[in-house]
Amino acid sequence: MGKLEGRTAVVTGASRGIGQQIAELFAAEGARVVCSARTLNEGDHKMLEGSLSRTVETIRQRGGEATAITCDVSAEESCEALIAKARETYGPVTLLVNNAALNYYIPTEDYPTSRWVRSFAVNVHAPFILSKLVLPDMKAAERGAIVNISSGSAIGPGRGPYADHTVRGGVMYGATKAALERFTQGLAQEVAHYVGISVTALSPSQVVPTPGTVYFKLVDSMDDPKGEPVDLMARATLLLASEPAATINGRVCYSQEILGEYGWIDHPQGRGVTTPGSGYSQI
Repeated sequence: MGKLEGRTAVVTGASRGIGQQIAELFAAEGARVVCSARTLNEGDHKMLEGSLSRTVETIRQRGGEATAITCDVSAEESCEALIAKARETYGPVTLLVNNAALNYYIPTEDYPTSRWVRSFAVNVHAPFILSKLVLPDMKAAERGAIVNISSGSAIGPGRGPYADHTVRGGVMYGATKAALERFTQGLAQEVAHYVGISVTALSPSQVVPTPGTVYFKLVDSMDDPKGEPVDLMARATLLLASEPAATINGRVCYSQEILGEYGWIDHPQGRGVTTPGSGYSQI
């Protein structure tokens, strides 16, 4: 019996990369998975490969249960429609992975306000809206897990003076992920009095090669040996989604850190292990 047998999960950003791997692993562990993103079919995205159709087809070929629902998580009405369709398809939602994210890597002085606002809508507002929508299902079931996918970029550069004057354009993304981690612990505290509900945040311990990180040149290729295998993020998400709420609620952690802590991998390294994590991961 799988760790998520009979549960209904919604995974945003499931058309490629980390979200795709999480959706596939959740299905393999028995969950009925609603895969959501904007890219329904291969080729719909102008720059990146991957689609909801491909993710769902892969899951079904392996004997899992999944359905694709397109959603623009930057719009509240689209989030509402996503959760309503998920319930209609599979019943109450007791697993939510807020993985969808947006960044343009533009220096702050050049950042178009419309893109800045849209990025906050995807990276911060959507997890709030979707969490609010699924919490009634979790309360009724007396169990549930919300996993917010964060990033090492939430770790700021610290105070000056700064020897490195390189402008990488990651200010907005780091700000949204820091906000997401604060939201995670705040919501975790609010739901702590409910039985069996956890809210956690998870970041990669090292950069994960995905179509997005390759496109933005954060890694050299999909098989860059300096990168972290994408399955580690999927396995760490599964751990946070399946462990008793009392043991992990409010955790802000890193993939190899949590996998090593629970004995799921040997020799963890990277953020949270060999280098410090964000402030929220340390409290």
